[in-house]
Amino acid sequence: MIDSPVTRQSLLVRLRDPRDGQAWTEFVAIYTPLIDRLARARGLQPADAADLAQEIFRAVAGAIDRYDPDPARGSFRGWLFRIARNLMINLLAARRGRPQATGDSDVQELLERVPAPDGEETALFDAEYRRRILLWAADRVRGEFRPSTWQAFWLTAVEGQAPAAAAPACGISVGAVYIARSRVMARLKAVIEQIEGEADS
Repeated sequence: MIDSPVTRQSLLVRLRDPRDGQAWTEFVAIYTPLIDRLARARGLQPADAADLAQEIFRAVAGAIDRYDPDPARGSFRGWLFRIARNLMINLLAARRGRPQATGDSDVQELLERVPAPDGEETALFDAEYRRRILLWAADRVRGEFRPSTWQAFWLTAVEGQAPAAAAPACGISVGAVYIARSRVMARLKAVIEQIEGEADS
């Protein structure tokens, strides 16, 4: 069985240590696809999206010590989204010939200037986050199940096949497909709840 992943709150604490490469690797793996999807939805090319992600991670590294996990101040995802949106606005403004904000201004000051995100961008960011967390959790629990159990789950829950169609491919009965899907989904739910220990606070 794999080791339990750290909770998101403990990951955020670990990010305060710039030498904790494992924490930063995990953070980048979780959030890069979210940032990329948001950037691509705004028309940025892949290279620009990658540059934006690097700028966002640099800003997070510079401001993580000042991040306040108090739920009254908003969620970490909201904080990260404001950083991403602000830097994306700067990038798009620079493309239109408007002055771009310099990198030496305080991140907290930048966050205060950012208008409230629109619902579509926030929904996109949250949907991509949920998808990324599911893939992250799936990667960690897959080894806990027999291949036929995992295949039954994947074919029905992820690819959307009917259990009757998936059963022959998995070499198990239709009833066993339902049981396999239920077992894997319960385990994934437990892992996701563990890594989201903040409960979206």
